[in-house]
Amino acid sequence: MGEEVYRCIECNEKAAELHRDYRNGILKITICDSCQKPVDKYIEYDPVIILIDAILCKTQAFRHILFNTSLNIHWKLCVFCLLCEAYLRWSVLHGSEQSSDPADIIRYTKEWEFYGMFGLAALELSAFCGAVLWFLWVWVGLLQGGSVELSLLFRALLLSCYGKVLLIPAVIWEHDYSPLCLGLIKLFVLTSNSQAIRVILNSSRRVSLVAVCLGLLSETCVAQLCRKLPWNIQDMLMFD
Repeated sequence: MGEEVYRCIECNEKAAELHRDYRNGILKITICDSCQKPVDKYIEYDPVIILIDAILCKTQAFRHILFNTSLNIHWKLCVFCLLCEAYLRWSVLHGSEQSSDPADIIRYTKEWEFYGMFGLAALELSAFCGAVLWFLWVWVGLLQGGSVELSLLFRALLLSCYGKVLLIPAVIWEHDYSPLCLGLIKLFVLTSNSQAIRVILNSSRRVSLVAVCLGLLSETCVAQLCRKLPWNIQDMLMFD
């Protein structure tokens, strides 16, 4: 652990350690040499407080999660969020179908259209991340001569999509304002993506917003292309 490089959550400067472990279990938080503030105050905080600050898109909380923790659940979180989005699309597809037999729910979940929706959601997410990574690689790596850790950036994008889990309660508590709720959830996810990019690259808000907008454009184009193809999967799913 001593050889790992951490980041100060206040000024983004590198630090060799987060705390020093003295005898008798006494820990002392390391002070940053640059800003003279604790390198990472969140190591003493409850995870709930960290989560709340992350939901509020605080830069310090994002730096703590992305740089100073060994949180490697991005793939699991990605799959879970894709399942949430696939379930939303699947529920809309069968929203008009009414059945009093609970066994029908189990039967429907085993049908291939749910996995088709999962595939579409995965394809759109791939288009979004691919466009964002390509733009940042060109802008920072080629035009500005900087270095871009694509793997770390990709991990940050996946982790910052945690807001998609709100799709499940939005479906369960559906009401007349569901489109508004879904739009707000999408806006929150994009805001988290933008903040994650800013934290990883230590860039301006303008660069992160352009990257997110380009990713959203790519995602929208892929979604529209899938609808216009001859083998449109939604038409196939609705065909009986």
